[in-house]
Amino acid sequence: MSAPFLEARDVRVTIGGTPILHGADLSASAGELVAVVGPNGAGKSTLARAAAGLQSIAGGTVTWNGEDVKRLRGRALARTRAFVPQRARVPDGVTVLEAVRIGRSPHVRPLQRLVAADHEAVDRAMERAGVAAFAGRQLATLSGGELQRVQIAVGLAQETPVLIADEPTSALDLGATAGLARLLRDLVEHHGMAVVLVVHDLALAAAVADTVVVVSEGRTVATGPPADVLTSERLAEVWHVDAALDATGGRTALHVDWLCGTSPGGSPPH
Repeated sequence: MSAPFLEARDVRVTIGGTPILHGADLSASAGELVAVVGPNGAGKSTLARAAAGLQSIAGGTVTWNGEDVKRLRGRALARTRAFVPQRARVPDGVTVLEAVRIGRSPHVRPLQRLVAADHEAVDRAMERAGVAAFAGRQLATLSGGELQRVQIAVGLAQETPVLIADEPTSALDLGATAGLARLLRDLVEHHGMAVVLVVHDLALAAAVADTVVVVSEGRTVATGPPADVLTSERLAEVWHVDAALDATGGRTALHVDWLCGTSPGGSPPH
């Protein structure tokens, strides 16, 4: 695998006087889909935001192609990575085409209009994300799955080598989730991008990711191929459940003993 686009090492983040990350690591290379998983409150989204340069860090390092993220600001940072937030703002009266055009702003100087190359980039982004058919619709009329695809199209219009998506499937049904998973794999396999996906669904992570990063209590506790990382022992240690991951025949399932594991208070039953 090529040298990583992104290298985050021993990242520490404190927000409002509360330590959130205590030593988290994350890397991503071209042609790699990295899934960041962990329990609620583990620090997954904070790590993604710190890696994207959207959250200041109290310690550790974040580099993009060897350059400290602190030196990348504004347009330079927006040309380096695209970030798809978990809950995107949906302004009234804005169409899909208008929203995706915003993704070209890092390449357009202030007060300048989009040129032919920008319009072509917007068209490519919408085609890849599967939203070209409803380019004229307003964002407020879209389903959750359609809106997430538009947000990815906005990111693709930036034409960056890395896309970071913070829990894009959290509110989607099964069909929309599967479609989004196929889209992200296509970006990796056929377009050579690096994708960092923050996700709760461990079966989905195992199905789509080349590398899984497990974050627990503000630290990265495991990194590697899904089968090596999402073991029964680690599921018990991190998520406190009796569960096993089954990835056979091109299908992935997470088998959970729903009546064992933690008590409602979060501690193992007596």
